[in-house]
Amino acid sequence: MSDDLFSAIDALLERPRPADDLPVPAERERLRKAAQYTQEDLAKALRTRRETIVRWEAGTTDPRPPKREVYIAFLATLALQHGTVEPTEWLRRAQAAGLVRPIAQTPPPPAESAPAPAQPPAPASGGPAQVPAAPAAAVVPQASARQQDRHQVVELDRTAAGDLVSEQPAPCVRCGRPTPYRSAGRPVHMGGWCTPAPASEPTAAIPGTAQPAEQAPVAAPRQAAPAAAPARRAASSRPLASSRTRKAPARTASAVEGPSDWEAAAVARFPSGPLAVLDVAPNGKSLVAYLADGTVAPTAPAGRTLAAVVEWALEQRFGSPRLHRYGKDGDALVVLTDAALAELGLPPLGRDEKTEFVPRLGQLPKTHRAVKAVERAGWLLTQRGLGPWARIYRTPEGGKRQCVQLCIPAWGALASGGWTIPDDLTASDLARLLGTYATRVLIPRGSTAVSGLELVTALRPPTRAVRTETGWTSGRVEGSRPKDAFDPAPPEVPDVHPLAQDREEGGELVTEAWDWHRELTDAEKDAPFAVGLDVNMAFLAAAGRLVLPLSEPVHELNPAFDKKIPGSWLVDLTGARTDPLLPSPFTADGTAPTGPAWYTTAKVAYAVELGAAVQPTEGWLRHESGPYLDPWHKHLRQAYVDTMAALGVPLTLADSDPVAFLDAMAAIKTGDPAEVAVLTAIKQTAKGTIGKMRERPRGHGYRPGQRWPALERPTWDPLMRALVIDTATVNFHRKLRKMAAQTGLHCFAVLSDCAVFAAPGPGALDILTRPDHTLTTALRLGVSPGMVKFEGSRPMAEIVELIADGANPARHIKAGGVVSVDE
Repeated sequence: MSDDLFSAIDALLERPRPADDLPVPAERERLRKAAQYTQEDLAKALRTRRETIVRWEAGTTDPRPPKREVYIAFLATLALQHGTVEPTEWLRRAQAAGLVRPIAQTPPPPAESAPAPAQPPAPASGGPAQVPAAPAAAVVPQASARQQDRHQVVELDRTAAGDLVSEQPAPCVRCGRPTPYRSAGRPVHMGGWCTPAPASEPTAAIPGTAQPAEQAPVAAPRQAAPAAAPARRAASSRPLASSRTRKAPARTASAVEGPSDWEAAAVARFPSGPLAVLDVAPNGKSLVAYLADGTVAPTAPAGRTLAAVVEWALEQRFGSPRLHRYGKDGDALVVLTDAALAELGLPPLGRDEKTEFVPRLGQLPKTHRAVKAVERAGWLLTQRGLGPWARIYRTPEGGKRQCVQLCIPAWGALASGGWTIPDDLTASDLARLLGTYATRVLIPRGSTAVSGLELVTALRPPTRAVRTETGWTSGRVEGSRPKDAFDPAPPEVPDVHPLAQDREEGGELVTEAWDWHRELTDAEKDAPFAVGLDVNMAFLAAAGRLVLPLSEPVHELNPAFDKKIPGSWLVDLTGARTDPLLPSPFTADGTAPTGPAWYTTAKVAYAVELGAAVQPTEGWLRHESGPYLDPWHKHLRQAYVDTMAALGVPLTLADSDPVAFLDAMAAIKTGDPAEVAVLTAIKQTAKGTIGKMRERPRGHGYRPGQRWPALERPTWDPLMRALVIDTATVNFHRKLRKMAAQTGLHCFAVLSDCAVFAAPGPGALDILTRPDHTLTTALRLGVSPGMVKFEGSRPMAEIVELIADGANPARHIKAGGVVSVDE
């Protein structure tokens, strides 16, 4: 069945899709259940989520290409096995389009007591006479006629008013069980919702099926299973042949994930791994290349030019496979150590523009001899030029991409931007560090924020190639944002944006992470310690399944609030009541709202959840939306969990042994320096990605009101950033409310995703343990994003002094250092 459902997908995409090419939603579910597939089975085969199948079968959404054609083929194939209900036009269209192929039926094994003869026996002299074939229909063996019955679309008789004909129940011509419905006057179950009779039974064909001329119009009632069959089958109402057919779905699911899969083919294209670190060999006479696993490559560039390095990297086939079927493979990355940089004749870092690399310029001058040498060799540089993160490429030949990235740490490539590379790291360890990041996240493209944004696009490519009658064109990928950027709403943009120049005072959507603290209560002052808890990867956790905008905003007046529509709403939330000992979830400083203001859907929905009556007076709404960042969330979450496990903190440790979890977390900084650096990079990738969605202009000479390059990115959308941050804030507030209800403890300071509580002891368990000596479920210890870890503790006397000085204790809860909002 796998060949029928999933082969030649590209060919299926070429066919036009009519509007009525799917059965009604209820029939989609019935056909799947008739074949005993689960929603999980189908979702796995189509590489989608079970919730998507639920929506298809509920009729709330319909599949889009390329999954639509495969889904139609799946349903049509099952319809020919199990019948279907009217309207049946969709099945005729599927058959006409060639989406359905006959399925080979596996005959039941012969009974041991009556083995099948080698040749069919001749009819007995007293047997039925041979019936000559009618001119329009050849005589078909009984089994073949039944097989055609299974593939026949059943159309039921109707009255002149269009109602189904319902008569006295009579045995169905397919299965022998009573049915009130008729097809051409013959008793048939609605849509063929029955199983054809076994081979030993006489069966009358559905009208229109080739059959012997003198066949009886109505079949005899269904017989019991043969005595030679196993007891379980004898007691079953299903025939043996049908039971064997139902085993096919398991083979279908496995066949889809075979070695011919596009993912396996993509991996095979990069045998050398994602990257290499070039250094000078110990003999000082040649270059040596270290691979992503820290081992030495069998070859190294023979020449001493950048062009030779690029050509060597392409010959070695460095790179990474695409993360999405319609995405692009990751380009090779070559890292140059300081020694390799000098060996290739490239200048060191300095201030002399003629002889050194000047960080202020960001790249070597276009007149530099190294740049000219690259161009003479037939290679090109992107607008970044020859700088810390350079991209050298050549016009594709025969559709084959030719591009190599350079990372030059001596010019500051890894000195900032979320990278925390140990100073004494060897070339081999650097290759292992960057190779680990490339394997778990993606090949670095620059800073961790830039890499995170590239990861979003790699997992959600905006376009794919679509063949039409006139040739190939570009089509949109389901669930992705358009290829071309569009402007957000005026309230959402920063104050320097062109749309903000005429904005009234107070007309900005303000979304920032919490920075709040309050005065201590008498009971809190008497506590000996203050303990801080931090939410793991709070922004990443908030992005999972979060509905985000996929289209430009639409301005509406007095809109009815709908929590399913992402957007900005002008509404008064002063009626939303919250615990005065906790920060307000509606403002960045934790104070209560004082009047109408702009809020995202996440905050307005939470106000409704808290019992507030909301009536927006204005809105900028996005009517096309979806979980745009969900693949990004899943990918980075797995990278984070894998890295924590490599550092000795497995996913389930906190549930089985909280004390061991806390000890393991405390020992992380003493672990493998490369893994620690990867962990930091993954954290910064998550936060940096969200920040890039509202990137402000950089560089000298910018004037407010001018556009800047970041605005041309399809992923530049301040509303997406606001929704992620606000969702993280709302999620945290829910947990703090639940914490207060379960333990009676209220935090008195919050910084982003770190909350500080008064505690009888200096440890996390001192505040997470409930009066009944069980751990609270409000703030759960654990590795998974959204769970919490111990941040630090201080004596309460120090906290009192900090508050007296106007400082936020959450910013200073770590012993020995100040906590940053970015940590």
